[in-house]
Amino acid sequence: MVFDYMDGGADDEITLRRNKDAFSQIEMHYKVLAGIKPPLDLSTKIMGFDVKLPFFGCPTAGNCMFHHEGELGAAKAAQTHGTMYSLSSLSTTGLQEIAEVYPGPKIFQLYVWKDRQIVSDILKEAKKAGFEALALTVDVSWMGNRERDPRNGFTVPPTYSVHQMVEAIRRPAWTWDFISREPYAYACFDKNVPAESMSSFINSQLTPDFSWADAEWLLGEWNGPAAIKGVIRPEDAARAIHTGFSTVWVSNHGGRQLETSPATIDVLPAIREAVGQDAEIILDGGIQRGTDIAKAIALGADAVAVGRPYLWGLAAGGEAGVAKAYQILKAELDRAMGLLGTPTVDDLKREGPGLVKKRPASARDYPDIFAHDRGYGGGVV
Repeated sequence: MVFDYMDGGADDEITLRRNKDAFSQIEMHYKVLAGIKPPLDLSTKIMGFDVKLPFFGCPTAGNCMFHHEGELGAAKAAQTHGTMYSLSSLSTTGLQEIAEVYPGPKIFQLYVWKDRQIVSDILKEAKKAGFEALALTVDVSWMGNRERDPRNGFTVPPTYSVHQMVEAIRRPAWTWDFISREPYAYACFDKNVPAESMSSFINSQLTPDFSWADAEWLLGEWNGPAAIKGVIRPEDAARAIHTGFSTVWVSNHGGRQLETSPATIDVLPAIREAVGQDAEIILDGGIQRGTDIAKAIALGADAVAVGRPYLWGLAAGGEAGVAKAYQILKAELDRAMGLLGTPTVDDLKREGPGLVKKRPASARDYPDIFAHDRGYGGGVV
């Protein structure tokens, strides 16, 4: 149940696969003899804050269902690597608890809630806890059809049906982790309210009539760096910047919302063109390797957010698992940048369009190669 909640997507999971497959269609046309001396510089800015890595963990709901350390483990791992931390408003750890273990730059993610007073109150709590940036998720005004969840009987917290008990016996490590701890709750609201009761409240608060005018009101309430998360259309990205958002977060919710949405990496170049070079872009969706991070930055992203990779780490080993996942991605990104011939993140951004290209539909689309094929006796190079 918990595995499929993390692993799955909407409907036939076409977008879920498309997100990853799109990266495999992007080639790296590396330079040689670039004269680079290690170590490379992976530092950059995310939402105005200095960080040591150009990637960080997406805000994801209910981390304590994967491992009892939950959001605290993920935050401590972010602190270890000196990167941004982002907390979901549906977290199972409170704002102040995160602030106590992670003093670095933090993003608070918010859904489009119906009750403005609730929104205003939670924003004040986030500011009080030291969260410097906001991410408004705008692609969950309707819930996607995630078919694995009802098939598995997914509930928060788990029900005690025969099926669930059999599955729990088959996963003794997870089950012991779950039953030996206090029941988790949605801590950003009222952690004294059981998770199942809060679920009904949350479902009643998600609203599809949230508009651009509401977004303007929200920006006024927050009055700080803010990203709009869930954008895939260039005109929406441009409007977001005009409305006052400092950052466009290109995302299709990991393929968990509207089925057959485009892969985020495919729409990234058009969104960069629409918002210009000065606007900040964050991208998520399909990131599983450090090479994916390099490709995203080269094609126009200022930073990359990863979801499932760090959650797999969390489920496997808590804080240590997340730190290991970040270390793997860091090493892969470092290697990719070195082989490309780009010693800094700024170099990767600047030279990226010439180094990273969409794979042609056929080899005949390589005119620079085939222009010289007569020199080889007319053979195909």
